[in-house]
Amino acid sequence: MTKALRAIAITVAVIVVILIALPAFINVNNFRPKVESEMSVALGRKSDVGNLSLSIVTGSVTAENISIADDPAFSKSPFVTAKSLKIGVELIPLIFSKELHVTGVALDEPSITLLSNAKGAWNFSSIGHTGEKTGEPVSGAPKTAGAGIGSFSVARLDVINGKLVIGKANSSAAPLTIDKVNLEVKDFSATTQFPFTLSAMLPNGGDFKLEGKAGPISAEVTPLSAALKIEKLDLATLGADPSLGLAGLGNLDSKLDSDGKIAKAAGTLTANKLKLSPKGSPAGTPVEVKFATVYDLKKEVGDLSQGDISVGKAIARLTGRYGTQGQATVVNMKLDGTGLPVDDLETMLPALGVTLPKGSGLKGGTLSTTLTLSGPTDKLVIAGPVKLENTKLEGFDLGGKLGALAAFSGKAASSKDTTIQNASTDARVAPEGTKLDAINLNVPALGVVTGSGTISPEGALDFHMVANLSGGMAGGMTQIAGLGGGKGGIPFMIQGTTSEPRFVPDVKGMAGGALQQVIGGKTGVKPQNPAGALGGIFKKPPK
Repeated sequence: MTKALRAIAITVAVIVVILIALPAFINVNNFRPKVESEMSVALGRKSDVGNLSLSIVTGSVTAENISIADDPAFSKSPFVTAKSLKIGVELIPLIFSKELHVTGVALDEPSITLLSNAKGAWNFSSIGHTGEKTGEPVSGAPKTAGAGIGSFSVARLDVINGKLVIGKANSSAAPLTIDKVNLEVKDFSATTQFPFTLSAMLPNGGDFKLEGKAGPISAEVTPLSAALKIEKLDLATLGADPSLGLAGLGNLDSKLDSDGKIAKAAGTLTANKLKLSPKGSPAGTPVEVKFATVYDLKKEVGDLSQGDISVGKAIARLTGRYGTQGQATVVNMKLDGTGLPVDDLETMLPALGVTLPKGSGLKGGTLSTTLTLSGPTDKLVIAGPVKLENTKLEGFDLGGKLGALAAFSGKAASSKDTTIQNASTDARVAPEGTKLDAINLNVPALGVVTGSGTISPEGALDFHMVANLSGGMAGGMTQIAGLGGGKGGIPFMIQGTTSEPRFVPDVKGMAGGALQQVIGGKTGVKPQNPAGALGGIFKKPPK
């Protein structure tokens, strides 16, 4: 028995020595021109390969310092570089027939650069082709470029610890960099469907995973069916226009299906600490969006059929069309929300850059709105009616801010809160500022306040309002109150900022009303005394 074991051990040792020695007799570098040529033909890009080495034990050829050229219309830098490329080969044909049969490919530490131009085209779109669109051959590729892509197949294709750089051609803007990219493809063939798994580490600790099936590969259409899962995506790294002020952490769970012409996606997006304004601060409540969309890959236009946005118990519905025009994303959508709980929406105001008066907050009631969203996302215009019902502005005394107005109606001059029965306005939010028309504010303790005005991008207020006081006017001030418009309204202005508004008398409006009243002989106010009568309206009454 021991002799048999010894014989087996000697035999194995001899085989190992032969396997180790064989590479010395096979110069795999002789295959380098063929490898470079086949890669260039398959990709339609000039491909360079460094030193080749053969391992009989693992049955593989390793190529060092891989470089694949980019489309010259996008960049003169390489499209792909890699530390090494390991090619699994069939040993018998290689040793005895000098034929190279590939069984697997592993690309180690590649760096891949994806660039888009002003027309929205990408540098990878010309892979496997000469540069028909640019009218020039793709960087050094053979004249038969693309001819071999259909016949290329391999049992396994791996990308290990790669880096993906996504940016814009001829732009100084910092690109998005994704590290630790790993791709596993089984039974790859350009002419059939193949399974794949793609994972990556996103900036600032996020995770990306796309798993499914793709193929056959075509320059025009490549079908895809996959599940996409993203966790802890830093929204600020998406490369969106800085004017949007986008920030927060997003999680996405979605299904993708594409026939190469039309892409469909449906799933759920959750955003934590969301910020949607450069002047905003993170929202205190997570935002969840359930969506379904169909996108035309050729026309670069999509329809959002479902966009249910949830903030706590408040659910609004966003639908409409979006598309790409050059480097810009343009939308034409509608946002519907009815009876939305104010308590839940109030947590989103900081994210939108909406500032309430210092120390105040909305409590209770509902909000209803129908808004249109139109134009490029960096110049978005949002417009439509907004209505609040049965809410309270805590920590803000509107009557006290108006000075003597509350006293005129016989009500208490001060209260720490302002109860609002209803408030409505036609709003328009645009890059140049916010405009509020047809304001109608019903405050039971005070009356009805109407008017219009603007809020600058910096938060400066410029509103012209009229307070129509309810109840009997104390001290015979009914006539004075009527000087502004003849219907018991007292004109005033709101200036200052959204955090610190200032209420000041609209003397010009009052004087104009008083003069008309006096000239028409409709009041008992003496002509020589209107200004004196107006002087004390906005002064607080003595205690």
